[in-house]
Amino acid sequence: MTRPALFVLCACVLVAQAMVAAVNLLIPQLAASTLRPDPGELLWAVDAYVIVFAALLIPAGALGDRYGRKGALLAGLALFAAGGAVSALAPDPAVLIAGRGLCGAGAALIMPATMSVLVHLSPPEARGQALATWTLAAGLGGLAGNVGGGLAGEFLTWRALFWAVVPLGALLAIAVARTVPRTPSRPDAAVDPFGAALLAGALLAVVYGIIEGPAYGWGSLRVLAAFGAGAALLAAFTGHALRAARPLLDPRIFASRGLRAGTLGIGAAFFGLFSLFFVNAQYLQYAKGFSPVQAGFAIVPLTVGMALVPRFGARLGERTGPRLPVGAGLGLIGAGLLLVSTADAGTPYALYALYLLVLSVGTGLCAPSLTLTVVAELPAHQAGLGSGLNTAAREIGAALGVAVVGTVLASRFHGDPTDPARIGAFTDAMGSALRTVAVVLLVVSALVVAGYRGSGGGRRDARRGAAAAAEGAS
Repeated sequence: MTRPALFVLCACVLVAQAMVAAVNLLIPQLAASTLRPDPGELLWAVDAYVIVFAALLIPAGALGDRYGRKGALLAGLALFAAGGAVSALAPDPAVLIAGRGLCGAGAALIMPATMSVLVHLSPPEARGQALATWTLAAGLGGLAGNVGGGLAGEFLTWRALFWAVVPLGALLAIAVARTVPRTPSRPDAAVDPFGAALLAGALLAVVYGIIEGPAYGWGSLRVLAAFGAGAALLAAFTGHALRAARPLLDPRIFASRGLRAGTLGIGAAFFGLFSLFFVNAQYLQYAKGFSPVQAGFAIVPLTVGMALVPRFGARLGERTGPRLPVGAGLGLIGAGLLLVSTADAGTPYALYALYLLVLSVGTGLCAPSLTLTVVAELPAHQAGLGSGLNTAAREIGAALGVAVVGTVLASRFHGDPTDPARIGAFTDAMGSALRTVAVVLLVVSALVVAGYRGSGGGRRDARRGAAAAAEGAS
């Protein structure tokens, strides 16, 4: 793979991931805008992107396998830019929400297409390093979203942020057309429209229930109905997939303990990471008095480990197998959350930045091995499906992290966080919420490491995964 192609693919990933975080910093401006959204509409303006993104990832990856990954990537960039234009022109909240959903559909095509192109074009011995670079781009997307949203919130308008998506999408499409080679399409790859509809509906219902749980209560009829619908649709999808000659996703692939461990580990890492994202901006602005743009830049230490460690983590995984980098990385994420949970209004920012650095090193250490585990467990002609599964695990883990930390925070803190007299109560509640997330993460991490041990996760498995991927590519 050429360096320009790698750079362009990673730029696509960065932009798609950035839009997950950017809107969070514009919530006050959107709430006061001429759109006059009510609280429910404001929540949907933020969440429509994530819900559609997560629901369509696996079907979108399969479409790329069937009709060509480069074409899927270009189509995703077109939808992404169109969604930005619709959002920027929105005369009312409904149109803004629709534009955000359209952007999410574009991102669902972009993310699996970029990873599957990387898998196809990289030789087996370089695949771990290529996926480490992809992981870095995804991590830097969170930084770019925080910084971009902070800058727009302080110096521009929310419409300017969405307008910026249009030329970005166009420029990236031109760059993809010029630098990224086509990979062979697979007319025999399963798309399974009925199965895709069932699976997308199941993911949509589950993610909707996770996001709405903190607002409406986990025992509310709305949330229970969403989870019930998700479970029913998932059961229907499983039954259909077991009977179909060419299913979208054969449930029997989860008989592999390595695949189960990798998918659960990816979800756990992003469960922890996005729980931090949820409270970070609030802590820095309410407790430390940072402006939106200062809060956006203050998360930079979180990217240091993501930038410097993934290549080391990939090399360590190649030498020892995935168990060591995955176990150590998830453990550091949990430790970083526990450290951040001790922060209060008097904590120096330098110390807080050190806590973020611990968490970022853990993310950079485990992410390449987790990603490679999921990709290597599927044949190369299903790389789009594998990358869709990988990213779906990320998004569901992220949604769960926000839901859990938000629920615990809301149950322990009542009042106005901008009131100086309530800052101590807010940071105490934040600490409890992060400790809850850290405990859950560490328990799940133990299950992930045990799963790798059960699959024989050592050097031999790493070599066998690379050999299987090479065989599928031939």
